[in-house]
Amino acid sequence: MKAIVSKEVGGPDDLVAENLDAPSPGKGEVVVDVAACAINFPDALIIRDLYQIKPPRPFSPGSEISGTISAVGEGVSDWKVGDRVLAGVGFGGLREQVVVDAGKLFAVPEDISLEKASALLMTYGTTIHALKDRGDIAEGDTVLILGAAGGVGLSGVELAKAYGARVIAAVSSEEKAEVARKAGADDVVIYPRIPEGQDGFDKETSKALAQSFKDAVGPNGADIVYDIVGGAYSEPALRSIAWEGRFLVVGFPAGIAKLPLNLTLLKSCDVRGVFWGAFAAREPKRNADNIAKLFKLWKEGKIEPMISETYPLERAHEAIAKLEARKAVGKLVVTMGG
Repeated sequence: MKAIVSKEVGGPDDLVAENLDAPSPGKGEVVVDVAACAINFPDALIIRDLYQIKPPRPFSPGSEISGTISAVGEGVSDWKVGDRVLAGVGFGGLREQVVVDAGKLFAVPEDISLEKASALLMTYGTTIHALKDRGDIAEGDTVLILGAAGGVGLSGVELAKAYGARVIAAVSSEEKAEVARKAGADDVVIYPRIPEGQDGFDKETSKALAQSFKDAVGPNGADIVYDIVGGAYSEPALRSIAWEGRFLVVGFPAGIAKLPLNLTLLKSCDVRGVFWGAFAAREPKRNADNIAKLFKLWKEGKIEPMISETYPLERAHEAIAKLEARKAVGKLVVTMGG
């Protein structure tokens, strides 16, 4: 069995390809022949020991997979060999076969490709939990989405529109702006990149960015700010929030933000954390209901993961590097078929 393995703390180029023994399922487990593994930002963090989860080495990165069950362990009655499934595995997905707890599996409908299914769980699962459970989204809300052309960002655009919201997509280039528009964004803000060698913006640039956000969301402000980026972008976005708005903290590819709390007082707004992985583990029934809702929206044509590039397993490090450099548009997926 081919696998991509992290043997030491490092970046994507430090990953190695190895042949490993085929796994066997234990009690309550199944073996999935992996068809595709979608790449997510935690994959770049976990190999550098910067993620909340620090698995013992050697391990494979790769947190969400799709494929076909090839073996079923003792006590598993809800699944059988040949079932098409997807699962969030935390790590271990970049290999040809993965052992998965049967309770973490979701069935993939026959009319959805396994490749596209691999790109659903973490991005759309995170976003439906963020907007519905943490953001209390309502029809007519204005939603500002930072990093709106990445996998999570595009899921935010689509799902916010599905809930009847007005969507402002914030991105770093005109190319990404066009992608966000095609996904349904009502308006777009193109924000500057942080200058090389700096960890933030100067005061005037930050002020100008805040004004750009305010102009785009309108005089009533953003009811929800969906912050996937963090760093120097968070405070300008917070300054555009509505009275009693909800600022959703999702990720930090630009660094961990420092928010002046006086702004939360002035806007009487909430800052709410979004940790989908912990939610899914703590409340599996509510998470399963969310995933079922996602497949329903997909069937209705309201959402569909955008996969911009696929990579064979031996080039998985390239996909992680591209995502880490914030150059990805939509989702990057590693396929086991080459």
